[in-house]
Amino acid sequence: MGTTRHRKLVWIVALLSAAGLGALAMMLAYGQWQRRHALHIGAIENVVLLPWNVSIAARVDTGAASSALDAREIKFLRGKKEVEFQLPERCGGHLVRRRVHAWRTVTSSDGKSEERPEVQMEFRFGDRRIRTHVTLTNRSHMRYPLLLGRRTLSNRFIVDVTQTNLLPSIDTTPASSPGTLGGH
Repeated sequence: MGTTRHRKLVWIVALLSAAGLGALAMMLAYGQWQRRHALHIGAIENVVLLPWNVSIAARVDTGAASSALDAREIKFLRGKKEVEFQLPERCGGHLVRRRVHAWRTVTSSDGKSEERPEVQMEFRFGDRRIRTHVTLTNRSHMRYPLLLGRRTLSNRFIVDVTQTNLLPSIDTTPASSPGTLGGH
């Protein structure tokens, strides 16, 4: 009877070991795939705000959880379920309407907390189009109109903070006249 239990135990350990090694092999393979397919970016990059094809400077900040976009004249619609905002001239000057995805309490580098609406926007990084959530705030006092945080960067990018502008330059057509553009 002891021999039967021993055989079962050996069998179970062997199965668990094989499963564990299989999982480990899958994790390593995924990590290698991710490194091959992740886009290498620097601490500062020029990205294109879509659909307007406006090139804007972005600060990559791995210390920030969320991303933030410079927005002015933020107005809440439909009981704060939608937001309308003006992009500053350095971002094309367009009037934009978006559905509010969430509300985020963001603590800035100076320690002040602010409740911000979070919306989905689309950007082009090199030849890749990426939809991501950004909080809206007045960044007129900041050098870069777009801050890219960890939620946007995670599983998509490898950041080399010692470099800037690693993405190839993007040919953008001039932005059309400002207008309201909605979307989700």
